[in-house]
Amino acid sequence: MIVMKMKCILCTLGALVMCTAPVFAQAANKQEKSEFNPHWFMQVQAGASYTLGEGPFGKLVSPAAALSAGYQFSPVWGLRFGLSGWQSKGAWVSPQTTYQYKYLQGNVEATLDLANLFGRFNPRRTVNPFLFAGVGLNGAFDNDEANALNDSGYRLGNIWSGSKVFVAGRLGLGVNFRLSDCVLFGVEMNANMLSDKYNSKKAGNLDWQFNALGGFTFRFGKNHKKARTAAVVPAPAPAPAPEPAPAPVEEKPAVKETPAPAPAAVAERPAELRENIFFRIGSSQIRTTEEAKVGALVEYLKANPEANVEIVGYADAATGSHAVNLKISKLRAESVAAALKKAGIAASRISAEGRGDTAQPFPGVEKNRVSICIAK
Repeated sequence: MIVMKMKCILCTLGALVMCTAPVFAQAANKQEKSEFNPHWFMQVQAGASYTLGEGPFGKLVSPAAALSAGYQFSPVWGLRFGLSGWQSKGAWVSPQTTYQYKYLQGNVEATLDLANLFGRFNPRRTVNPFLFAGVGLNGAFDNDEANALNDSGYRLGNIWSGSKVFVAGRLGLGVNFRLSDCVLFGVEMNANMLSDKYNSKKAGNLDWQFNALGGFTFRFGKNHKKARTAAVVPAPAPAPAPEPAPAPVEEKPAVKETPAPAPAAVAERPAELRENIFFRIGSSQIRTTEEAKVGALVEYLKANPEANVEIVGYADAATGSHAVNLKISKLRAESVAAALKKAGIAASRISAEGRGDTAQPFPGVEKNRVSICIAK
């Protein structure tokens, strides 16, 4: 019976995931010139709690509430902590009897935004599914009804009185619906794994408690800000070659004046070559479609032995932390430099650096996964 209830609950969780899957690509056609802004948030939730047991489902459902706060570090990852609780119930099979007790649980959990994980960051997205997992500390109390049942001759096996503290493992999923930049309405389901002693009965396995909650999330500040765009600074024009000083004129009578020699021709400086080599998300490997750009750089540098090349790698600000983005941008620049060296260009003619997401040379997200190469 308990196994069948577990299967029903898992099927419900799976259905919720399937219903939210189509939203990952929502609004992907419209490019927004904005980037993620880390922020604090608060949640107020209420709903129902169900402690897995041998009684009828309806008789083991009780009220539940939660008050939480958290911080969203990136478009994908966040941290949430809070208090939940109210009432739990247990059941005795023969005679069929239910009993209730109270609890208050403190929780700490990591959250994972599925829409931003599988799609790009979009602050205007209406539906945002998420997963979370963490730990909790459950303080149970007011177990008088179970003690009365135990005292009447029904040995529960793990009876406790007064108050009891249990460690809980915790995981779940939910969906947030955007009402405005700072207000969301959300629903979630979570499962808590507790000691076999939690419901006072001895079964030799974990006690499971499930919660279905709905409520509001209030952001303290917007989750996005205007995207930073890198100012394009034009390369300085080459300095003009100095004109030769005029030849001195000697005043000598009866000497025919000879014209000054023409200035030597100044070799024309070749125009600089700029190539933008784009990468896939999270990758520093040069794609086949970009290899022709590397070949153009090699051809230019071999044709102009005095020319050097500057390579600057970037990462998009909508994906990953600043530290991760700095690392991947350096790898992208070094990847292009390695390809040039392999083609026979001396290392002394190549400079490579990564600037992470401190600047975004292009609008949007995908084009900022790039190494900008300027040969001159």
